[in-house]
Formats: sequence, structure tokens, C-alpha cells
Amino acid sequence: MSCFPIAPGHEISGFVRAVGENVTKFKVGDAVGVGCMVESCRTCDLCKSGLEQHCLAMVQTYGAIFPDGRGEHFKSAVGHHTNGGYSSDITVDQHFVFAIPEGMDMKYAGVLLCAGITTFSPLNRHILQKGGGQGKSVGIVGFGGLGQMAVKLAKAMNVDKVTILSRNDNKKADAERLGCELLVYTDDDALAKASRSFDVVLDTVSVPHDVGKLANSTLKVGGHWVLLGAVGKPFEVGAFPLIMNQHCIEGSLIGSVPETQEMLEFCAKHNVVPEYKVISAKDADAQFKALMNGTASADRKVIDISTLKDLFA
Repeated sequence: MSCFPIAPGHEISGFVRAVGENVTKFKVGDAVGVGCMVESCRTCDLCKSGLEQHCLAMVQTYGAIFPDGRGEHFKSAVGHHTNGGYSSDITVDQHFVFAIPEGMDMKYAGVLLCAGITTFSPLNRHILQKGGGQGKSVGIVGFGGLGQMAVKLAKAMNVDKVTILSRNDNKKADAERLGCELLVYTDDDALAKASRSFDVVLDTVSVPHDVGKLANSTLKVGGHWVLLGAVGKPFEVGAFPLIMNQHCIEGSLIGSVPETQEMLEFCAKHNVVPEYKVISAKDADAQFKALMNGTASADRKVIDISTLKDLFA
């Protein structure tokens, strides 16, 4: 569904300006964040087990129709689409608001609430919760906003070897600066040398590419290929290689409310922050065009929402 006019934005950090009478988790002035969702049914098994992001009634931070039955304070929102962090302010139920750890810079915190949790969640499942990264090898397809966060998180989890899989070597220096290798996966000889190299691969690319070939070529026996980039077209995966290598190809959607707070605390403890540049709202259009034509740099662009007024000056 297309909802216009709309204010997008789902990586939000700011300060509490007001609280409702039933709010117990936050007070005015607290540093907080909001991520990709602002509501769910709260009653299904998924919600009760901390998997709100998979609830069929999950409401996205922007572009989703707000449901009825969410309390008196949200009655006026029922039937209207949600608007996100490019707004001057936003009202969210406390369940979907996160406490920003003390000492974390707000310009980092917002980015973590999508790119951070999206890459943390699969690494948490396959690395951190399985004893940590010692003796493990992680591959990351794509080296943009998600890719650089995945590198930093994997390194913080003490993964022995982190490798970027990229179409070319244009970002080799950036990879080396972050302490990882870069493998050009379009080079068949280089790909052959990486046979059965990775325990886990996070695939952040959202345009068509040969997932089946790459997974079969690089995963260890029993390895996991985790899709984070939403490729719009179906792709072929052969059953025989999956069977012979016990490979698992899976998807991963952001993370739950508890896991997102855990991610923030982990990043604060290990000083994991995104590569970023703060830009004015008037420069946002140029950044979107750079993303579309493939010329955007690997660092994230953080919009200073206080500059919105400059668009209308």
C-alpha cells in the first residue's frame, strides 16, 4: 500500500518530551530510540515469546495502517498510516521504545535500531549464543551500511576471520581498515580458494545475484546463509548441494524488542558504532539518488531533523 503524503524514517533517536499517565519505563528528558516497528498484537505466541517482528499484526514505523484497540491515547490514529522519524516528533507505546545506553552518542543510536539489529540478530543466534566467535569464520556479502555494521559486530564477538564478499575490489582499503579481508566473488579462482570457508554468511545485497552458487562455493558443511537483503526476484538454489553439505539458507527480519535492547547494550559495551556522516535535510535527495545509481559511499548518512526547517526557508 502506498500512503502519501508520508514522513518515512525508522532509525530514530531523540529525547522524551512528554509521557502518558500509564508510562513507567521512561521520563521526560530520557534518551530513547524507536526502530522499525511501533505495535503488534501483544497476545499471540510470537509476541509472548519476544518475536514481535514476526507478528501478523505488527505495525511498521511508517507506511502501515494503525489498528483499533490500542488504547485511548492512540484512538485518533486508528485507520491512518504511521509516520516515521523524519517527523518533528513521534508518539509511540513505551513497549516499542528503547533506552539509549548512557554515554552512547545519539547520532549513532538511531542507525543501530535498524542496521544494527538487522545484523546483530543473526550473529547473535549463530555466533554469540553458540559460545562466541573463536574458531569461527563469517562472510558478509555487500559492504554498505549493513555490511560495515556486520563487520564491526562480528569483530566484537571475537570472530577469528571476517571476510567481505564483493563484486570488485573497490572497497578493499575500507575492508582492511576495519580489520577484515575482501574476496571478489566474481573471480572464479578466488571463489574456488574460499571453498568451505564460512560458518555463517550474512547476505546484505538486495539486487539479483547467484545466491545458490555463492552458498555452495563458500559455506562450511552445516553452514548458514542468512538473507538480509530483500531481493525482488526468485533465485535458483539446487537441492543436491544443500543435501550434500547440510547447508541452511534462511531469512532474518530485524530483531525482537528484547534483542534490540540487548544489541544497544552490546554496542555500548564494545564501542560498536556505525561509520556515519551527519547531513542536512536538504541533502537527503542527493543521497537517495546516489543509492539508486550505485555511487553511495559505505558510511551511513544521518539526517539532522532540526534542519527540516531549512527546506522551507
